[in-house]
Amino acid sequence: VFPSLAQAQASVANEVYQELGQPSIFLFCPTEYCSSLCSPSPSQSCYLQTIGQELLPGIGVIWTGPKVVSQELSAVLLEEVEAVLRRRPVIWDNLYANDYDCRRVFLGPYMGRAPGLMSRLHGLLLNPNCELQANFIPIHTLGTWFRSELGSCAHPDHAGTEAVAALGDSQGAQDGSYSPQEALELALRDWVAEINQQALEPGR
Repeated sequence: VFPSLAQAQASVANEVYQELGQPSIFLFCPTEYCSSLCSPSPSQSCYLQTIGQELLPGIGVIWTGPKVVSQELSAVLLEEVEAVLRRRPVIWDNLYANDYDCRRVFLGPYMGRAPGLMSRLHGLLLNPNCELQANFIPIHTLGTWFRSELGSCAHPDHAGTEAVAALGDSQGAQDGSYSPQEALELALRDWVAEINQQALEPGR
């Protein structure tokens, strides 16, 4: 019936979206959901070009970055993805996901995301560790990053500046930008307070 997989997927997604009354949040995960799955690249992928053309504009498209688990996200990549999809992507961030190797637990701060990314995103979802308690630092530091991004949006001079050197380092206290190290220290302080509070509760 359809000349390509992309056209089939877009047609079905559009029909479901319309049948549901075009809800404000409706997400579509493409078969090519990161750069490493695109052939030969996101901007030259026939599949993504078709998805961008055929998918109704109110439908959000999920993207994980350069890889399924991306160590870094850059504004340059997001510009490329936005252009081919004809909309800002929703990042499905697998930075902390450990469902593919449950022997590992990721407890570091949210990092490797260039400053000013929020203005290039339609949304951001964090795929956490499978172990509930292990997600205190990931979620806490994501919140700190989010607040710093809101601050950048409030000060357009700093928004969108691609400071590659700041990716993942501890710089930023001086200029108000996000510092992974400071975010980690803040999260650890609050986590210890939470643990101590729970220890005082009856039955703990």
